[in-house]
Amino acid sequence: MLTPDTKANLSDRLFFDLDFSTGAVAAVSGGSDSTALVLLLKDHLDRTAPGARLLAVTIDHGLRPDSATEARQVADFCAERGVAHRILAWRGDKPASGLPAAAREARYRLLAQAADAEGIKLILTGHTADDQAETVLMRQARDDDGRGLAGMALATLHDWRTWIVRPLLGTRRAALRDMLRHRDVGWIEDPTNVDARFERPRMRAALAQGEGERRIAEALALSAQAARERHDIGRRAAKLIDAFASRPVPGLIRLDRDFAGHEDGQAAVYVLRILLATVGGMSFLADEARCAELLSRLQLGSLCATLSRTVVDARRTGIFLRRESRNLPAPAPPADNWLWDNRRRVILDDRITLKDGPGDLVIAPLGRAAASKAPFSEDVPQSLSRAALAAEPALWSGGKHLDFAGGDAGPQSVSIVPAVATFARFLPCFDIEPATAVAMLVGAPPVPAPPFHGHDGGRGWAKA
Repeated sequence: MLTPDTKANLSDRLFFDLDFSTGAVAAVSGGSDSTALVLLLKDHLDRTAPGARLLAVTIDHGLRPDSATEARQVADFCAERGVAHRILAWRGDKPASGLPAAAREARYRLLAQAADAEGIKLILTGHTADDQAETVLMRQARDDDGRGLAGMALATLHDWRTWIVRPLLGTRRAALRDMLRHRDVGWIEDPTNVDARFERPRMRAALAQGEGERRIAEALALSAQAARERHDIGRRAAKLIDAFASRPVPGLIRLDRDFAGHEDGQAAVYVLRILLATVGGMSFLADEARCAELLSRLQLGSLCATLSRTVVDARRTGIFLRRESRNLPAPAPPADNWLWDNRRRVILDDRITLKDGPGDLVIAPLGRAAASKAPFSEDVPQSLSRAALAAEPALWSGGKHLDFAGGDAGPQSVSIVPAVATFARFLPCFDIEPATAVAMLVGAPPVPAPPFHGHDGGRGWAKA
């Protein structure tokens, strides 16, 4: 039986090392897991940080007739307990396929908007150990390459600025429901959770039968091992990036020739996967098998190849990576927090006013003509520098460029800063070390410190 003491111990164990200095946004759908999250979090903050701001946010996806009513029920529940609450709706057309992924993306975007509006840097979600096991088993069934078997990360950086933390990830759903029953608290049962049209409900139903508990235990053990391995290879890759990679001009990465023959071939392939995705502006890492083949070819001498929208030009002086010139974004007005070509983040000063007239500001590739006038590094062939710079974004007005790639446009208050493409939207804590190394390499802003006292809460992953 749960007593007041055990309830306090549970909430303290879940939240003791989190930094609530900016407050917290709790994602609350009304289901058992998120209801338990907001109750336990309120208990913890009342005891340890009564001045900390707590905002519960419910996302109304508008996918079921009862969703708006359920969101109002959550609002009433929070009001009864003195928790500030906000309902945000996912508006617009919904995709005919890939609905769960699109809903997840919308949910995190709206949660981040709510946090940003309040100056809060921490979002908490109610994902449990059961959710983790389901995730791992679904990825295993898809023949995942190993990275995904780490499952959901305890902490994930969203849009390079807001941390999403899953404090219940080590807690079983049954324990949370036991706590709710003991406190005579009900919850909303979402019929989507048993809708066999979707993958997760089918996996959940399978785990409710026969060998389910054994499979859950095995999946959680597999997740822990995969997370350790992912962190380890990320640490080794970060060292290789620091040792062998440089950026002679914006948009051009140079790897020392010795990189291709490094004894840690596994980490070298991983570095290639990350750098190719970063230079090419890809959201997913380059294919592992093709990168392994490319690394073998690089050991043999000179070559020129294209993979993941990246031109790989291996010469005697180094291995050079640049964005290929095809399929670059069309000219468009600047928009705040826009990921241009998934390689550069556009940031607008709050004071800027953009109009729609023909001579107004647009962002477009610098192009070869303008790139030929840019300063060059004496250590790099000018043809490489020109080709790399030509694919970089620049700010234009009336047919004239106002700055060179990656710069600040001064009085226009538009900044175009590098981004680490693969991790620009979501950076799991497993990958902090390689993401930090690439950010330093390309000149991206540093990774914000994780929201734990001492940065990692003793979890053994990298300090940003």
